[in-house]
Amino acid sequence: MELADITSKAGAHEKRKRVGRGRGSGHGKTCGRGHKGSGQRAGGSIRRLTEGGQMPLFRRIPKRGFSNAPFKTEYDIVNVCDLDELFSNGDEVTKQTLVKVGLLRNDRVLVKILGDGDLAKKLTVLADRFSKSAREKITAAGGTVSEIGNSK
Repeated sequence: MELADITSKAGAHEKRKRVGRGRGSGHGKTCGRGHKGSGQRAGGSIRRLTEGGQMPLFRRIPKRGFSNAPFKTEYDIVNVCDLDELFSNGDEVTKQTLVKVGLLRNDRVLVKILGDGDLAKKLTVLADRFSKSAREKITAAGGTVSEIGNSK
């Protein structure tokens, strides 16, 4: 086997278009951009939602009221049954331990413990929020509950 015999898979690498290399290349003169207009100009792209001469939809629709969406507090949810499944008796449950067992992606999110399922283990749980049923189930199993952080 020679070094020249080694080839990549057919179609795995597409040759780049070399524009402005003369008429014979097929991409000379206007370089495939056509004549005149914003599509032909450098840096000239049409804004999204532009409708020609027509008034754009987002300007035609009336804006009323208030949306709380930018100020919404979102929590990652962990159920009591998940804690029972993944932790052993006497363990301390924190954001870091939840990340280690795979229930959270990272420890910078807000966590709320919900009371879905049963808990038979004594756990010390630290989270941002607890539902009433989760708080009752953890304390009934002999564990302790404590809220952390300055969440709303």
